[in-house]
Amino acid sequence: MESLLDSEQFDAALVCTPTSTHSAIATQLIQSNKHVFVEKPMTYHSEEGKDLLELANKNHVILTCGYIERFNPAVGIVKDLVKSKKYGDLVMLEFHRESRMPLHIKDVGIIYDTSVHDIDTAMWLFDETPEVVFARAGKINHAHEDFATIMLGFKDNKVAIISSNWITPTRIRNFNAVCTEGIISSDFISQEVRIETKNDTEIPRKDKQEPLLLEIQNFIGAIEGKNDLTVKADQAVNVTKIAEAALLSSKNGTPIYLDLK
Repeated sequence: MESLLDSEQFDAALVCTPTSTHSAIATQLIQSNKHVFVEKPMTYHSEEGKDLLELANKNHVILTCGYIERFNPAVGIVKDLVKSKKYGDLVMLEFHRESRMPLHIKDVGIIYDTSVHDIDTAMWLFDETPEVVFARAGKINHAHEDFATIMLGFKDNKVAIISSNWITPTRIRNFNAVCTEGIISSDFISQEVRIETKNDTEIPRKDKQEPLLLEIQNFIGAIEGKNDLTVKADQAVNVTKIAEAALLSSKNGTPIYLDLK
């Protein structure tokens, strides 16, 4: 890292390394006044994330994290529908994210690698943080947990159920948003959205886009002052806190109550 910083001139960097290395690398970059995009999760420990946030604020640089589903057009459609209350109030989210075990993931399990996407998306769609976390997880083929179900309890009895595993042979990435007057189903991969109400079925049409491109464009645009940053660093820290709580809940068999800001 030192030789890179000494030999190259650049304004920003993407940190796409194993999770356990995120904090040290991002710290060096921020101390050198570089804008930093860190792949999810932002850090292995939430305290490290808080330190990065404080350092970024002190050095007046942008810090963000790769919660890519916020840039998925399908999630954007659901976000707009929820905000408009066209189908009533959002009361429940159900996420299913399944695939074969990725051989290159060694340092974390499925909660830190996979479930964090849906933890972030749940908070994004509810536009609030959960009050309680309960989880059960286990391992079959991996050094860390390779299947997990997480329940996030929000105020007014709203809930998100996040089911993830590295056991299913087929790749599944979908979610349902249950509203008081309809259910909105979506596929992260195909970006298709389907809305079912008591009397009708609707399939909104929107051009398919590459979320990764939109994510990077948002980061660059924020650096250039052209747009607001979609994924704030403090939100990424909260995702890590919830992932930590999920692991602790699974270990102890008890719900973990949170007070997130």
